[in-house]
Amino acid sequence: MKEDRGYLDMDLLRFTTAGSVDDGKSTLIGRLLYDSKNIFEDQLEAVENTSKQRGDEHVNLALLTDGLRAEREQGITIDVAYRYFATPKRKFIIADTPGHIQYTRNMVTGASTANLAIILVDARKGVIEQTCRHAFIASLLRIQHLVVCVNKMDLVDWSEDTYNSIVDDFKDFASRLESVVEVTFIPISALKGDNVVDKSTNMDWYGGPTLLYHLETVYIGSDSNHIDPRFPVQWVIRPHSDEWHDFRGYGGRIAGGVFKPGDDVTVLPSGFNAKIKAIHTMNGEVEEAFNPMSVAITLDREIDLSRGDMIAKPNNQPESGQDINAMVCWFSEKQKLAGRGKYVLRHTTKEVKAIVREVRYKININTLHKIEDDLELSLNDIGRISLRTSAPLHYDSYRKNRQTGSFVLIDEFTNETVAAGMII
Repeated sequence: MKEDRGYLDMDLLRFTTAGSVDDGKSTLIGRLLYDSKNIFEDQLEAVENTSKQRGDEHVNLALLTDGLRAEREQGITIDVAYRYFATPKRKFIIADTPGHIQYTRNMVTGASTANLAIILVDARKGVIEQTCRHAFIASLLRIQHLVVCVNKMDLVDWSEDTYNSIVDDFKDFASRLESVVEVTFIPISALKGDNVVDKSTNMDWYGGPTLLYHLETVYIGSDSNHIDPRFPVQWVIRPHSDEWHDFRGYGGRIAGGVFKPGDDVTVLPSGFNAKIKAIHTMNGEVEEAFNPMSVAITLDREIDLSRGDMIAKPNNQPESGQDINAMVCWFSEKQKLAGRGKYVLRHTTKEVKAIVREVRYKININTLHKIEDDLELSLNDIGRISLRTSAPLHYDSYRKNRQTGSFVLIDEFTNETVAAGMII
């Protein structure tokens, strides 16, 4: 039982992978799983057999991740696939996202919860438009840690000069991005396994970590906002049982900051004040709660609170208002986003109606230039818009808090999610 508890309490790193076609992304993930002993024997046997049938020279580790039949047939990644694996030091969730421009929305979806992004660069091609696009999306989604894996080093004779010139090119582009805190460069060969899990003997000029070592040790503790306390109420808990006859708790997930019993809190939108009586979890009461814990909070006085309300601290409250400026990525194939469009906006646990007041500009995601003469957003476009909501939202900027700074737009007739937004 102790071992299980240890596994559950292990640190979790979510990372996303991006690269253009044939950069070896699926092979890299397959190699990570294979070399870190996270594959069952029957899985490996199936991959070996399929590789033989296809006439592949090596065991094609990409087959471990390209799960859809269409992906295997075309040799490309289409959908976002989530893979889970663990080492003795950490648990991992990989969001394997497609690299093509027509799947930008898939990449945005997969990267929205990631702590770290791996961007693959083909050593023979260097930094190309797609590399810049992936780096821009990672920066837009405020992924603070980037790992640039210069892959296929075996095809450029393990050349240090080739590697250095790619590093310089990428640094030049990354200097124009806002939110990237840390960029790590690793020369690898996913096919042969160099510097993925095991240190390469072919590149003794490289003195940095292997990819797995970096993933196991990168510090992500400061990525969550532990300064601004935010608790969006998901539901009101009234058990109606003899044991908990008078219990009235507010359940949800902490979106920021730290809450403790005895803390003074303010409830939004009413503005009433109270003290936290206790914080309950599945395993009993706790002395403090922080993101991403799911808890039930009880207060020392009766206040009318419901889903969509927010608990904050009296001296540290989110912005409140009905006029929202945001960057959005458009998801819908069937319709376009234009001024005066009406949608349902879902922000934390609150749902309101919203109208698009203005589309300010679109972004050319390959060059980062603003497009101001074509203001309709189509599938996969990213642009800046302003919205007006039917009721006030309690929000932070996305830069400050990814939970309270993000929202989705939903078509009220078809219920389709048509956009993801990041509040400026």
